[in-house]
Amino acid sequence: MKNNNVMGVVFANVHDDLIRELTEVRSTASVPFGGRYRLIDFPLSNMVNAGISKVGVIPKYNYHSLMDHLGSGKPWDLDRKSGGLSILPPYVTSNVSMQTGHIDSLSTIMSYLRGSKEKYIVMCDADVIGNINIENILKDHYSSGADITIAYKNGPLPKSNRDIMSFEMNDCGRVTKIRLSENYGVTCDFSLDVVVMERALLMDLVKGALEENMSRMWRDVFAAKVDSLKIHGYEVKEFALVIDGTESYANANFALLNPKIRAELFNPERPIYTKNRDDVPTRYGLNSAVKNCLIADGCVIEGEVSNCVIFRGVKIEEGAKLSNCIIMQDSIVKKDADLKYVITDKNTEITEGRALCGAPTHYMSIRKSATV
Repeated sequence: MKNNNVMGVVFANVHDDLIRELTEVRSTASVPFGGRYRLIDFPLSNMVNAGISKVGVIPKYNYHSLMDHLGSGKPWDLDRKSGGLSILPPYVTSNVSMQTGHIDSLSTIMSYLRGSKEKYIVMCDADVIGNINIENILKDHYSSGADITIAYKNGPLPKSNRDIMSFEMNDCGRVTKIRLSENYGVTCDFSLDVVVMERALLMDLVKGALEENMSRMWRDVFAAKVDSLKIHGYEVKEFALVIDGTESYANANFALLNPKIRAELFNPERPIYTKNRDDVPTRYGLNSAVKNCLIADGCVIEGEVSNCVIFRGVKIEEGAKLSNCIIMQDSIVKKDADLKYVITDKNTEITEGRALCGAPTHYMSIRKSATV
């Protein structure tokens, strides 16, 4: 399958402030997830699986980790002479001091958009976990004759301070009203920020928004033009979760402990690609005890671990006890440490006998390379 007339754009930093514990030294797009992935792996893989072979990634700051992860785009088959992966770092002009929203981010890549030949564009944020069938969204967009198609999910509105759109639609699927920041937890149709439109229309909307000092595509443009533009909703029925804070990030990781969700998210017909790291198989000590965990390769497990997600290269020494924890790559948990509801970033060290305890609604986060 090929969609040579479609290009993609991923916003890497749009909602960094929602998980500051993990984005102090990286963008949202490069936050580790699920033992071996990064958040950007999902929108990139979704686009590639839909046959899109030209994707631009717009970072804002803290993007060295993102560039290291993406490289030339080879894991996603985007290392191409024509099209392929483009990282589009911030280009500050006299009119734009630094991106504050989608409009400002897009304004810095207008030359990239003007130089592209594709008729359609798919835009995604990097903070939605899901194996979303973008090919079906494109087909729906073509058949509906919509100006803009937005993927949405029916369920409890995520708790967040970001501008999540919720929709009212008529029987034909046309959006008749857009609301922002409603009562969180209320069941509604809310946006997953996967947007399809013509590239020319996008450039016109960005130009008009800049002339009127608008910065947010969803709040300032779509909501204001719901009557003049035909905006169509496409319901995503597969598993999809918006990362709107540390709690939802933890819940998304722990959702992988459910075999049904894991099978749905990592559908072999639409693989989720990531940067490879060859490692030895995980080794388990004679006195280790593991229950309901997702453990990547290259680990050494000698302690007791339950309901945890363990990334590659982690070492858990004998006598250590972990429950409901997320331990990121190459971290060490020393002998007799006791951890509950803890998220450790990469290369952290939990010292011998240390007891750390968070809560299901407030995880304790340990920053990258820290020793506690």
